[in-house]
Amino acid sequence: MTTTVLIVDDNRAFRALARMVLEAGGIEVVGEAGDAASGLDAARRLHPQVVLLDVRLPDADGLSIAAQFGDDETRPAVVAISTQDPRSLERRIGQSAVRGFIPKAELSVPRLLAVVGAAP
Repeated sequence: MTTTVLIVDDNRAFRALARMVLEAGGIEVVGEAGDAASGLDAARRLHPQVVLLDVRLPDADGLSIAAQFGDDETRPAVVAISTQDPRSLERRIGQSAVRGFIPKAELSVPRLLAVVGAAP
C-alpha cells in the first residue's frame, strides 16, 4: 500500500521539490498547503497518512498545531520539517504531537518512512 502525504509549507519551491522527491520514491502526495489553516482543511478533506509540516508557517507555529490534525483515532503521523537546527527545536519537538523531525535538506523517502515507522 502506498503511503499518502500532505505537504504543509509556506515555501512553494520547497513544496515542489518535496513533491518531486517523495513521488520519485513511490509516495503519493495527495495535497499541498501554504499555511496552517489550509493545511488543517486539506487534512480533513484528504485524510493523508502523513503530514509533512513546516515548523514556521505564516499563520501558526507548526509544532503548536500538530495535534489539531485529527483526534487520536484519525490523526495522521505528523512529521516536522524546518531549516532550523534540530538541536534548537529538540525540547519543543518532544513536547509536541509530531512523530519526528526531518531537516528540509535531508528529506528523503527512506528518512520519512523511518520516522513514521512504515515499511518501504
